[in-house]
Amino acid sequence: MGHLLRAIIEPGFFGSAPVHVALLAGGVVAVVSGIVGTFTVMRGQSYAGHALADISVTGGSGSFLIGISPLWGFAGTSVLAAGVMDMIGIRRPRGRDLATGIVRGAGLGLAALFLYWDATYTSTTGAAITVLFGSMFTIDSAMIPAIVAFSVAAVGIVAVLYRPLLLSSASTDLAVVRGVHVRITGALCLIAMGLAVSLSAMTIGAILSTALLVGPAAAALRLTSRPGLVMMWSAVIGVGATWLGVLLAYDSYYWPPARRGWPVSFFVVALVLVFYLLAQWLGGRTAARGRNGESACSPVS
Repeated sequence: MGHLLRAIIEPGFFGSAPVHVALLAGGVVAVVSGIVGTFTVMRGQSYAGHALADISVTGGSGSFLIGISPLWGFAGTSVLAAGVMDMIGIRRPRGRDLATGIVRGAGLGLAALFLYWDATYTSTTGAAITVLFGSMFTIDSAMIPAIVAFSVAAVGIVAVLYRPLLLSSASTDLAVVRGVHVRITGALCLIAMGLAVSLSAMTIGAILSTALLVGPAAAALRLTSRPGLVMMWSAVIGVGATWLGVLLAYDSYYWPPARRGWPVSFFVVALVLVFYLLAQWLGGRTAARGRNGESACSPVS
């Protein structure tokens, strides 16, 4: 077993401080993204999550201009955009998509300006790469408390609104009849999504953060339809993809020919896709066995 581990894990992996921070931060973010992503997929708001991720580029690039951690910029702009999207959005799906598109376009325009200023007026190097694609091995350990705080806030919103979110996800009309404040519930869910994408933007980059928000949850829904189990499987898939991605990115430095290493974000997104395809295959086999069982038990006419 020791020889097998040495063949898979390159020397120094478990003793590296950046690896420890990457595993801790990445694991926490993956759990939060899996939990919040469950309702993102169930409510059909994947496009809104993608828009919030794009808009977070504005805050991330702006944070480099004023010399603060990108996490504060990611979180600030994502939560603000979530509020604006809810404020101007109409309750019907077409209105929500319209509001999402307007806010997303404005945010991307500002992001382009801020990234240009980062490149021309500051001495910061690699700001665009860090904001867009992340750099998990360079996360400052001092940011762990902030990451945990934002994670608790996002998961807390889902925990408090669990039943209203389930009911409004199944039927908005039924939720209104049962006394659910649908607009407040939707706005708070958007804020939780904004926090989730800002956290994942800190680890795998803003433009790829939707992969952790949507991919594991979509895979989990292929395995089960029970919301509690979906959240559990979504978190497990997200953590597995993140930790295995960190390991492969670390090992890739030793791969021939050039010892430069591959980005963590590539491995995480690729593994999320692999897990989704695997879950789809397993879900299809389970459904096929169920249909065959029903056919075998049906009475012969």
